[in-house]
Parts: sequence; C-alpha cells; structure tokens
Amino acid sequence: MSEKMSHIKDEVYLDFLGRSIDVHWDYHALVMVGIWLILVPLFITIIRFGKPRPTMRGLQRQVHVKHIEWWWFSSHKYGLSLAVFITFCAAVVAVVVSGGYSGTVHATLGILTVVLAVIQIVAGMLRGTHGGKYYNKADPDDPETWQGDHYSRTTRRRIFEAYHKTAGYFTLFCAVGAIGSGLMQYPFPALAIVVFILPFAFLAFWVVMEFLERSYDGYRAVHGYGKEHPYNKERELL
Repeated sequence: MSEKMSHIKDEVYLDFLGRSIDVHWDYHALVMVGIWLILVPLFITIIRFGKPRPTMRGLQRQVHVKHIEWWWFSSHKYGLSLAVFITFCAAVVAVVVSGGYSGTVHATLGILTVVLAVIQIVAGMLRGTHGGKYYNKADPDDPETWQGDHYSRTTRRRIFEAYHKTAGYFTLFCAVGAIGSGLMQYPFPALAIVVFILPFAFLAFWVVMEFLERSYDGYRAVHGYGKEHPYNKERELL
C-alpha cells in the first residue's frame, strides 16, 4: 500500500464505544469497487441480456421471485436493492469515521451516488402496475382485465422508464468518478489494476451478446410480440 495522504484518518474515537478504533479504508475501497464495478454492472447486464426470447403470449405467470421465468427481473430488482443498501451503510460508516462531510471530490461524488441510488429504489417502487392480455389472472376476452401501467404504457410508466434507465447509467458514472477520485486520495495499486481491467471485461461480454442479438425488447418479451398489444401496435413500423 502506498503512503496515505496526511488528512486521511487511520484511527477514530467513537463516543458510543468509549474508545478509539482503527479505520481500514482498504475495506471500504474493496466493498465499493465490488458493488459498483462488479455487482451493479452485473445486474444491469442481466436485465439487458437475460430477458427471454419473445413469444406470442409472453410471460403469463405473476412477476415473482419464485417463478424462474422472471429470474432476470428478480435478480435486477433484489440484487440492486441489496447493492444500494450495502452502499448506504458503507457511506454512513465512512462519514462517521471521517467526522462528517469532508468536502473532497470523492466525498461529493460518493454522496451523490448514494442519493441517486436511493432515488432509483424509490422510483422502482412507484413504477406502477403490470397488466397484460395473457398475464396472470387476466381474461384474454375481457380488455378491462388487461389494464396495467406497463402493458398500457401509461404516462406514469413512461416517466419511470425515461428516468430509471437514464439516471441508472448516470448513477454508475458518478460511482466510477467516486472510485477514481477515492483511489487518488487513498492509493491502492492492486485494486487500481482491477478497476482498470473490469470495464474492458464487461465491454467484451456486451459486444459478444449484442453480436448474438440477445438484447430482446422488454415489452415484447413480457407481453408477447402480437400486434394487438398497445406498445407493439404503437411501434409496428419499428
């Protein structure tokens, strides 16, 4: 480990413990890199390339972690939720042992990442209902039972998707900036090499999956490719 910058504490006194403890910033670095350069890209990759090939009727069983056909959605939802929770806890610990907000680039980008990540979770909770002509308990002969924000492409759902997808990548961008600035503030050569290699590993995988045309349209994969479905009809020339 290279010599650390002088303003970084390696020991902190905690009132509620009544004693000083050693601060291991390398653990903080390992956790954050593991989350934001491995787990988060992995769960984004899963929902992008893990969707099943579209069929006529789509996925008919209820969206639930116990139904294997929804593994790609469940992995994305619960995996990222866990990642955000760990990130929040790690950030709180870092702020506490630092004695508050330090005002550095790393601290600013780190807090911004946490805030944006939490907003992503909240946005997911507000995404609306599912719906579908062949979904769960819907009656294919009764259009009233098909209604849902996702199936009907309501304004609520469109706003969610416009924000969630775009802000998700921006959050990852902020996280990468936080990691880079953190490694400049607290040098960790071995980890820096891993940080450099990981994006290229994901890039190679993404290129292969795109070449294999595994990035199926989410709406068609879930609801079916028939032209009777609202969003398919809207995009019939696409």
